[in-house]
Parts: sequence; structure tokens; C-alpha cells
Amino acid sequence: MANLTGAIKGLYPETLSPEQLEKLRGFKIQTRITNEKYLRTHKEVELLISGFFREIFLKRPDNIPEFAADYFTDPRLPNKIHMQLIKEKKAA
Repeated sequence: MANLTGAIKGLYPETLSPEQLEKLRGFKIQTRITNEKYLRTHKEVELLISGFFREIFLKRPDNIPEFAADYFTDPRLPNKIHMQLIKEKKAA
């Protein structure tokens, strides 16, 4: 069996150089900023996720992957989200 110690050490941040750590830090910050901007401009993502969790907590299914598949493939879901977006826009 090959010795993977060197390869495994390369997976840990403490083995990165200071320059690599700074680049990684900058990348993480930029990724968070980009993700935050995306989520702020796409309210439907929040509605999808919060609706899914609401249903999980109300129905408490035994098989969560199956429940998730059913939830996200429900043909009525796009209309539900659209109606929630309209409702929120009117309330604002």
C-alpha cells in the first residue's frame, strides 16, 4: 500500500503557507459575499428552504430523502412559491 501521509497532510490548512492561507481566506470571504448577494436577490430560495423545513417539522417523515424528493418535485410548488412572492410583495 502506498504511503499517503504527505498527501493527507496537504489536505489540512495548517500545512498551507501564509500566502496560501491569505488567498484561501480571501476566497472564502468573496464566496460568502457572492452567495449572500445571490440569496438576497432570489427570495424564492428562502421560501423554498423555509417551506421545506416547515413541512419537515410539521409532518416529521421517517424517510426524509423520499419526503424531500416528493416536496421538491411537487408540480404545484412553483405556483406556491409564486403566490408567496406576490403575497410578500403586497405586504411590503
